[in-house]
Amino acid sequence: MPETADTSPDNPPVSAAPTPEAATAAGASAPGEATALAEQLAAAKKEAAANREAHLRSVADLENFRKRTVREKDELRQFAASRVLEDLLPALDNLALGLAAAKAPSADAKTVVSGVEMVLAQLKSALANHGLKDISPAGQPFDPHQHEAISHAPSADVKAEHVLTVVRTGYALNGRLLRPASVIVSSGKAKPEDKII
Repeated sequence: MPETADTSPDNPPVSAAPTPEAATAAGASAPGEATALAEQLAAAKKEAAANREAHLRSVADLENFRKRTVREKDELRQFAASRVLEDLLPALDNLALGLAAAKAPSADAKTVVSGVEMVLAQLKSALANHGLKDISPAGQPFDPHQHEAISHAPSADVKAEHVLTVVRTGYALNGRLLRPASVIVSSGKAKPEDKII
């Protein structure tokens, strides 16, 4: 009868001892793993350093962009009106010439008035070329978005709620209201006062 192994709790099974080949393979894998881990760690450190350098470069580029934008904005604000002013300089020159002519002993009032009208037309033309439009709504319906009513007055000629008189011209720049026109609005025909009995 063949012998059977006793696997009772008092006699646990005996494991076979490792062979020398298995021990050598286990010992050889530990230094190989260490080398692979060291290589992975070196690669990870190199990648982290490259990422840090790229991050620092991006932060520096962003800061340079911010500073350049602020500088360009300041320059734009300082010199934005230069084209408008260049177009106004001839009108200023003509106004100075008109004043000199008005101070002359032989000055003629009609000539001075004509010169001032020409300078005014030159100023309006220069400003219109840059998008300035005057708002002078005499006879038009009152528009609270464009006009500022300073009073009402009766009129037989102008319909009620229409502009009777423009007291001060308004202006818009490229469609945006700069100053509303100050106007007197018609209240229609004058009504006779009711008699008190």
